[in-house]
Amino acid sequence: MTSSITDGIPQFADPEIDDGPAWLSSLRHHPLFSELSSDDFRALCQRIRRIDMDNHELLYRQDTEAQHFYFVVSGRLRLYRLDYSGLERTLDSVAAGDCVAEVMIYANPARYACYAESLKRSVILSIPIQAYRALIKAHPDYAEKALAHYAARAVSRFHDLEIMTVQSARDRLIRYLLDLLPEGAQGDTEIELPLPKCLIASRLAMQPETFSRQLNELKNNGLVRVTGARLRVPDVYRLKQFGC
Repeated sequence: MTSSITDGIPQFADPEIDDGPAWLSSLRHHPLFSELSSDDFRALCQRIRRIDMDNHELLYRQDTEAQHFYFVVSGRLRLYRLDYSGLERTLDSVAAGDCVAEVMIYANPARYACYAESLKRSVILSIPIQAYRALIKAHPDYAEKALAHYAARAVSRFHDLEIMTVQSARDRLIRYLLDLLPEGAQGDTEIELPLPKCLIASRLAMQPETFSRQLNELKNNGLVRVTGARLRVPDVYRLKQFGC
């Protein structure tokens, strides 16, 4: 592993969103940090470490003790578990502007539920769980904001589970693609696939050959156009109808 870790964060005059480096504004806007007072946010930032990761590096391992949660400044992480046979099962991916493993703040014992791997060069902020716990213990209103964030995540996870209950591989793929579209998209829309196609196949519990076959069927029916990691949906309504 060739990650570089920087202890401490560059000094800044005030931790409000218009000051400091670009990552500071992004962190400040996240629901887990947006309600913190200036003093509390400043104090927490002094405990944060920056981690620079290369492609395919592990940030943490499944079942190891969790002492930090993380914020993705740039790049993307893949979350996966090893099943009973040792095969990797992709669970999700985490993009810039979001946290990962933040549920460990309330976990007891706190142990990472999966592996987190960089999919490209990434910049990650490591936040000590104990430091954040001290803040929400002292300020119950911070805890309410955190719980609201977890509730929104839980709703999203239930939707993911709903996709996985669909029996047809074709319909699982269509539901997945529809979820990637911007809210309210109707006409010709382009999206970027968040994972390599082989990992999307794992995410949807299908073999790579099955994924390729189902994607080719959508392309042959004029429902999608694929160029590398870019995917264009000419008619969102037609794609929805094809999955019914």
